[in-house]
Amino acid sequence: MRALVVYCHPKPDSFNAGILKLVLEKLEAAGAEVKVSDLYADGFQPVLSAGELDGYLDCPGNVGPVAQEVEKVRWCDTLIFVYPTWWYGLPAMLKGWLDRVLLPDVAFLMPDQHNATIRPGLTHITRLGVFTTCGASWWLTRFIGAPGRRTLLRGVRLLCAKRCRTAFAAHYLMDSSSDPSRAAHLKRISAKLDKFLGLTRERGAGRPVSA
Repeated sequence: MRALVVYCHPKPDSFNAGILKLVLEKLEAAGAEVKVSDLYADGFQPVLSAGELDGYLDCPGNVGPVAQEVEKVRWCDTLIFVYPTWWYGLPAMLKGWLDRVLLPDVAFLMPDQHNATIRPGLTHITRLGVFTTCGASWWLTRFIGAPGRRTLLRGVRLLCAKRCRTAFAAHYLMDSSSDPSRAAHLKRISAKLDKFLGLTRERGAGRPVSA
């Protein structure tokens, strides 16, 4: 397993940082090779420049400004996002990562004379995980349409392997969370990761479930 974790939060003492720590512990337990893109700590520049936009379809030259991040995406078979939901969607830093890194000939193939629409380019990715926190309630987030979740678990998921496994967990009402609610949420994430990464054992089988 080769896992890329894209982490987006400006504060190292945040609850999201605790989620990241748990994700990394579970990946280590699964024996995965791991790379982390800590967007704030790495000083990632999220703004798609005019020059990059002009060369957006110039493949493979378009990867030049973000070559290191593209290499990570092409390397991994497991892609996990950890971030806070702000205004029902992705933080600007993370949205900028999608804009600049998930490029033509990286994440998708552009239409051509034989294909009328774009085609998936992330078919090497067989696991997609999304772990987030939301200030709003579950029902309000769903009423708005949960655009951040849709972008990743629908938009990015469509570009991955056909049978790509997914995992999602969100702590809602984060602004009024408590120590017990956060502990319970970490427990839920732990269980989801065990299943997602193949760490869960079948009853009486004495071996991990096939991942």
